[in-house]
Formats: sequence, C-alpha cells, structure tokens
Amino acid sequence: MPVSAADPNAEFGPVFEVGAEAMLVIDPDADRIVAANAAAARLLGREQAALRGEPVSALHPGQLPALIVFTQGVQAKGRWWTHALTPRHGEGRALTIETVGTAMPDGLVLLTLVDLDERRQRQVDREADRHMRAGLSEWQRMERIFRDIERENQLILRAAGEGIYGVNAEGITTFVNPAAARMLGWNAADLVGTDMHAAVHHTHAGGGHYPHRDCPIYAAFRDGIVHQVDDEVFWRRDGTAFPVEYTSTPIRDRGALVGAVIVFRDVSQRREADERLRQALAEVESLRERLELENAYLREEIRAGSHHQGIIGRSPAIEAIRRQIDLVAGTDATVLVTGESGTGKELIARAIHEASRRRDRPLIRVNCAAVPRELFESEFFGHARGAFTGALRDRVGRFELADGGTLFLDEVGEIPLDLQGKLLRVLQERSFERVGEERTRAVDVRLVAATNRDLKEEVRRGRFRGDLYFRLNVFPIGATPLRERPEDIPLIAQHMLAGAARRLGVPEPRLSEGDVRRLTRHDWPGNVRELENVIERGVILAQRGRLRLDLPEAAPVPSGPDSRSDRPAPPSSGPLSEAERRARDRAEIVEALALCGGKVFGPGGAAALLGLRPTTLASRIKAFGIDKP
Repeated sequence: MPVSAADPNAEFGPVFEVGAEAMLVIDPDADRIVAANAAAARLLGREQAALRGEPVSALHPGQLPALIVFTQGVQAKGRWWTHALTPRHGEGRALTIETVGTAMPDGLVLLTLVDLDERRQRQVDREADRHMRAGLSEWQRMERIFRDIERENQLILRAAGEGIYGVNAEGITTFVNPAAARMLGWNAADLVGTDMHAAVHHTHAGGGHYPHRDCPIYAAFRDGIVHQVDDEVFWRRDGTAFPVEYTSTPIRDRGALVGAVIVFRDVSQRREADERLRQALAEVESLRERLELENAYLREEIRAGSHHQGIIGRSPAIEAIRRQIDLVAGTDATVLVTGESGTGKELIARAIHEASRRRDRPLIRVNCAAVPRELFESEFFGHARGAFTGALRDRVGRFELADGGTLFLDEVGEIPLDLQGKLLRVLQERSFERVGEERTRAVDVRLVAATNRDLKEEVRRGRFRGDLYFRLNVFPIGATPLRERPEDIPLIAQHMLAGAARRLGVPEPRLSEGDVRRLTRHDWPGNVRELENVIERGVILAQRGRLRLDLPEAAPVPSGPDSRSDRPAPPSSGPLSEAERRARDRAEIVEALALCGGKVFGPGGAAALLGLRPTTLASRIKAFGIDKP
C-alpha cells in the first residue's frame, strides 16, 4: 500500500488523522510505525513526525516477545486486544494502556491505544454527574437516612465507649458520637460535613500519604463488604497519632450503597501492654538461656575440675597461700595467680571464690589459650543474632554469665594484644556491648586471672599491655611448684589415690614408704597434674593391692649444637630464678619432643609425657620459640 511522502497519513483518511482515539499503523514484519495520528502523538508524548518510521519495539522496551505474540494474534483472528503491552511515554514513564489491534491489507496492523487511567477518570466524572443530576432530592434522601440512623441509635451512640461516625457515599461525615470526638480531639460539629479521611486518616503510621482510593473505610460503600482493620492509626487534631482497630460497615437504602458506619477503638494501652509482655518474655527467655548456659558451664567445670577439692598440704608455701586467700577473699580486688602449669592455680581461684561473698553466684572459667582468636569477643561479651556468619541466635558471653560472681581467666597471657584493650575497658567501666549490638550492659564481676608466663617480661617485650598488667596485678599470689614443697607430696598422693580408686571402681591400693620416697625424689616438671596422672596410672596397674608407680626415667640430654642452651641449669642450694626456671622448662619441652618424635597431642605425645594439657604445651612451644623436630 503506497504512502504519500507529502502526507503519510493521507492514505488512511481524515478519520484516522483527526480521530479522538490514539491510532498507529504498524508493519509488524519490519518492526516499523507506518503512520501515527495526532492523538497518538499526544498520548505517547512524542512528535508526530518522529513516530513515523520508528521501531514499534522502541515504544515497548523489554516487551518484544509479547508484542510479536499480540500482532500474530491480530493477524490470525483479524481483531484482538490486550492490557499486557505498556508503551513508554516520551518522559520515560510506563502508560496503562488497552491496545486494540485490527488487521489491515498488505500485512499492516492498526493499533488503537486507549488510556485506561483517563477512562477510569471519565467513569468517575460520569458517576459524579449522575449524582449531580439526581438533584437535591437525592441528597436530602441520603441525609435523611443517616439522620434516622443517628436518631434511632442516639442512646447507643452517646453511651458507647468506642468511637462511631458515619460517612455518605461521597466520604462526607454525617454524624460523630461523643467518644469519637473525644478520642480525635475535635468537636463533632467541626467534623460533620467534612471529608473524614482527609481529617483523621490521611497518613500511614510511617508518615506516608494514604490515598482515598486505598482507604478500607471508603471501600465499604464501594464494594458493599464489611472491612475490619487492626493495624492503622488515626490522627488527632493536635497532629499526634494513636493506633486503632476499626470496622467499616456499608449502609444500603433500597439495595443501593449510600455510605458506611465506622466503629473504632483506641488500642494504645493494649499495644503498650503487648510490648511490655513481649519485652518481659524476651527477658525471661534471656534469663532462661543464661541459666541453661550457667548450668552447662557448671557441669563442665565439675567434670573438668580436680577430684581433690581444696588445697592440700602443710608446707610453709601452702600455708602462705592460704593466708593470702583469707586476706583477699573478702574483698572484690582483682587477683593474679602466677605459677607453672599444673601447680593448682585454678584451685586457688576456686578457693577465693568459695570464701567470698559471691559464693552463691557462679564461678565462670575461660581458658584463654583454647579460644580461637576470631571468637574472643564473642566468647567474652556474647553476640547478637546475625552479628556474623554463623550467629544464628543471641549468645550470652562469659562476662554476662559471671555477673554477680567470679570470672576466672586462665592463661590470661594468651589473649591477643589487640583484644587486651577491650578487656581493659570492660574492667575499668564495668560495662560492655555484645558483638553486633549497640545496647550497653552493666556487669558486676570479680576477676581472678592466672598465667604461667612472666607477664612483666611480656610487657617489656611489647607482647602484653602494661596498663592491663597493672590492672590484673592488684593482689598477686604465686603457686609454688611441687618440687619446692616435697613434704606435701605424700598427702596429695594419698588423697589422689583414694579418689582414683573410687572413680575407677577398684580397691584402694596401699601407698608404701618406698613409693613415697620415689615420689619425693622425682622432679615433677608437670607438678600436681603430672602427679595425678602417675597415681591414676599406678592404680590401673596395681596388683594384689600393691601400687605400681610408672615414673619416667630422667630423659637423656640431647646432643648437638643447641644442647648447651637447652640443658637445664644445675641445681643450686636456693630456689631457682625465673630465668633458670624458664631455661629448665624449655629444656624439658625440647627433650620431650625429641623422645616423642615431635608429637604433641594424643597418647604417646609430649603433652602426655610432661603431664600438660596439649593447648598449654602448644602455647609454651610458641612462647619459647621451639622448632618441633
């Protein structure tokens, strides 16, 4: 079908050009607009000349498959329509359009575009015009209906505690009861005859605009359905809002919807009570979780604790420790217990707690050497759900668990340097925040710390914060090694012997004088823990009531270029200095690793040989800078 170059629309006649409806002639195969009338140019917000020759798909970005299906349907059926196509206005917004397609000769298609928004507005205008044409009699009839409702229910309206008001089919208020006026802060006379939605329901709780068309109150006299809502707000005259529940019930007269009656109530107090209940339940849940964790930690402590409760011995060193415990237990002073591994530092901490006013609250223990570096904050302070990957629920930290009680930080020298400042802040301010939570929690904790390191030397080398050291070292107590109090060995061995036999369910073997002499001569590098292992092993190996002690022989001194530095210092008549003690400990670890072929963990490992916890031995290997063979 040829088209005049001078007037491309002339071929389709004057009706096409001057028609009120927007029309396009398209060539689907070539994806091209052949002609467009002025109404189409206005609707699409484009120049009429620019539309001719433009790809049809350019008007429908992202909708090419739907466009192809539609045009094929038109060509197959002769005429078809759709609401699925949404052409773009020249300003970029999508238009709500009904597209009607009519097949034309030569494979062309005539598209008639109907603006659905404009159609709806015409319907609204037509309905308004119909009401206007109904004249004064219609308005008077509707007013009489609501006046009758108000007169017949006057006693109920005045006595009801709920707010009640009526609106006609135009959304205009027809009556307001005293309770509604009181809750809304208006005089009833000021609301009657006004748009009620604009006065009290114009905005959502969050402040967003609430359009009339979305209002369930108005919907009741449009769809004839009772609407119940329990999660919105009404606005008072002074600009404040309050939560409401309301029911909008449609009113009919001779089958026609003429308005609605709305009953609402202020649910502020109930919402506040619900929130208080929610907070109380959350607090109960938090306390329940805390008690469960406390019980779990206490069970863990009971399992992990020594079998001999209390500090056993009569040596001057033990008597001095008991006196120090008596002095400090009645205070809340921070205590730093120092000494070699296996000397009973935890027993001293437990004795301090049991003799203090906090004995009825838990003693919470943290082995700082066993906590992965990235979990220190969570372990100490807890975390909120979602604080990091894997945090599936809120977690109570050890500080919070120890609130009102005692927190025992074992191997405190193992805390990473960059986290020591956070620990210091909690000790100074007595408050903390869980990881991922902004709420500050106050805590009342008595701190007892223990270490087998020389923290003063660690401070000098820059591996431990000086301010934290002085904060911890308020009242130092030194745990004496077993080799420096041999007179306590028989008492401790007898106590351990009874406990091991009871635990293993075997008769208690006899501890002979020869056994005592052997035990007393041994150097006990692993201290009380090593003695406990030897006694338990002797009970297992006992025959006919005779204890069989399997004491390790003195390990050979390793030869080689490093043997001189690793050899322990010769015994002296007086107590060893800290440097001599560290040299001896390093030599023992080197020898144990050599005997075990570098194995640290498990049976036959160096930790078992030395009577140490594997984690303790690993930290000492690192601290001494020992290379495992």
